[in-house]
Amino acid sequence: MINITLPDGSVRSYEQAVTAMQVATDISEGLARNVLAAEVNGEIVDATRTISEDASIKLLTWNDVDGKSTYWHSSAHLMAEALESLYPGIKFGIGPAIENGFYYDVDTGDHVISSDDFKKIEDKMLELARTKSDYLRQEISKSEAIEYFKNKGDEYKLELLEDLTDGEITFYQQGQFVDLCRGPHITNTSKIKAAKILKVAGAYWRGDENRKQLTRLYGITFPKQKELTEYLHLLEEAKKRDHRKLGAELNLFMFSDKVGAGLPIWLPKGTALRNRLQQFLREEQVALGYQEVVTPHLGKKELYVTSGHYAKYGEDSFKPINTPKEGEEFLLKPMNCPHHCEIFGHRPHSYRELPIRIAEFGTVYRYEQSGELHGLARVRGFTQDDAHIFCTPEQVKTEFLAVLDLTKHVLSKLGFEKFTAQISLRDPDNPDKYLGSDENWDAAEAAIIEAAAEAGLETTTELGEAAFYGPKLDFMVRDALGRSWQLGTIQVDYNLPERFELEYTGADNQPHRPIMIHRAPFGSMERFISILIEHTGGQFPLWLSPDQYAILPISDRFNAFAEDVKNKLEKHDIRGFVDDRSEKIGRKIRDNELNQIPFMLIVGESEVEENAVAVRQKGKGDIGKMTVDEFIPWFKSQL
Repeated sequence: MINITLPDGSVRSYEQAVTAMQVATDISEGLARNVLAAEVNGEIVDATRTISEDASIKLLTWNDVDGKSTYWHSSAHLMAEALESLYPGIKFGIGPAIENGFYYDVDTGDHVISSDDFKKIEDKMLELARTKSDYLRQEISKSEAIEYFKNKGDEYKLELLEDLTDGEITFYQQGQFVDLCRGPHITNTSKIKAAKILKVAGAYWRGDENRKQLTRLYGITFPKQKELTEYLHLLEEAKKRDHRKLGAELNLFMFSDKVGAGLPIWLPKGTALRNRLQQFLREEQVALGYQEVVTPHLGKKELYVTSGHYAKYGEDSFKPINTPKEGEEFLLKPMNCPHHCEIFGHRPHSYRELPIRIAEFGTVYRYEQSGELHGLARVRGFTQDDAHIFCTPEQVKTEFLAVLDLTKHVLSKLGFEKFTAQISLRDPDNPDKYLGSDENWDAAEAAIIEAAAEAGLETTTELGEAAFYGPKLDFMVRDALGRSWQLGTIQVDYNLPERFELEYTGADNQPHRPIMIHRAPFGSMERFISILIEHTGGQFPLWLSPDQYAILPISDRFNAFAEDVKNKLEKHDIRGFVDDRSEKIGRKIRDNELNQIPFMLIVGESEVEENAVAVRQKGKGDIGKMTVDEFIPWFKSQL
């Protein structure tokens, strides 16, 4: 008998080999119609793959991340089939699923695919989907695979085959299209009911600027046309909220070609916004016993060789800076951690001093490829709200839980109420990616898993997503449009203290190695603000708004009174300005609404006589007239 254990703990027994789809059908025909793939003993496979021994399985549908991923990867194959039908001789690179949809890198030869071709490709995809072609898996020898792609003339697939060994190569076929692929895939093309090609871009083969630039075609598909319609509406809303567009309109930041790509310049209003965020976190940190430091923007190359950052980040860093002194090299710092290790190590410590919490709003630099730069979200110079906690092994869990509480408080204060926590562990198949001993990694991973469980967090686990020096817990936040972003991270590190030979004197009067916790609730200030702009649509929480009010005189003769009101409000730390343009009041109201000003204080003849303001709130309209002395406490109550 073959025993199949389902997620609820129930067991179904079969006398012979079975598939996940057969199990689904036994449960209900409706469930079977919705199954896209299956997780069998932790591995995602085709729902039609044979299960010949006892197994734990989870049936994956559209409601599961891995179900969607399988659906979209299968859709990439369908798009490739459509492209091959429309453009004979086209060659294929890779075609993975991504967070929303999929892409395929293709060599179109002499043909140039543009947005004018999108409708034709979509129609062909749906035409092929209606043929109800099964996705067929075939195990194939390496020599057969090489022969197939040599005959086809596809050098990209031949290059991919070089990295594969005999016995691990599979082909998938649907209709007339055959691809080198490890899968999994949905059962057949009929599940794909709606398709949209989203954009076309360039992408160097295997990410190498010295290789040929291929055409990257992005698309998305859905089981229902209604879902595609809703998604396209979401995209339109996202365009309206694009932080690059709103950042320019609100005069928050800018870029300059003369300064350099990926190096943001903060304008006065953006700087004020950023400073308030930092001050908010600074006050929280002081209350929790953090000590703030400032470290240089660069360091000697040896510092990053010691930390391991040079080996792991070298290709993504700016090139070393050579000084007049022979053999002396500096690097723009890619991370703040090595400097903080030096701070801890500069004098002896007793166990009585621990934990020591060092915090810094430290700017770091990475040489991102120009094609990957994206407004504030992907830059070459960014500031991290970095902190490093040096503690004893016994203090790790308590400190980790305290950082969890701080991060949740920060996200809540900024309006991010929906989040999950991703536990990022090492990739067991690629141990060379990481520094340190298995013993240290086991201890660090156990500490994160245990603390997350104790905190009652909703978690997912991702292998291979750990930092090179330790596992981490990343906060995956959903914004107002339902999009998921990684914000905030906590990492447990046994390795850097060892590499820097950090010590403290224990109660036994012997030297001991501290444990290091890395934490950044915002992560990158630039990226956090880009997401905050899009989450709020530029309508920041009142306490954070660069301008909390605009005073609108009805005519020039009331400008002096408006200035007096502004001066009085400033004494109570209420921020704003006087809109003294010679414009009609309707135009002033409209412009300030568009500029996301929370409150407009209108002043005219009666307001001057009564020392009052007529209050108008964005999104609510007229609130009524108040004296200035009444407005101040009322406004404070809105914060």
